[in-house]
Amino acid sequence: MSRRPINPRDAAEAMFKPASAKAPARSAEAPRVPGVKESVTLRIEADVLEHFQADGPGWQDRMAAALRTAAGL
Repeated sequence: MSRRPINPRDAAEAMFKPASAKAPARSAEAPRVPGVKESVTLRIEADVLEHFQADGPGWQDRMAAALRTAAGL
């Protein structure tokens, strides 16, 4: 009778097989959280940018409000 009744390589392979299973599929799109701002790159004419920056800090919020109004939101 042998001291190791099973093949060590087969035992090692059996241990790793459960870990190599595929992860569950992710949904196509992550759920959106309301009110979260997203960073984007936007090219705007200098005079438009100067108009919104003229009143100081908060110009991005003012620009977003103007875009929201223009979009009818």
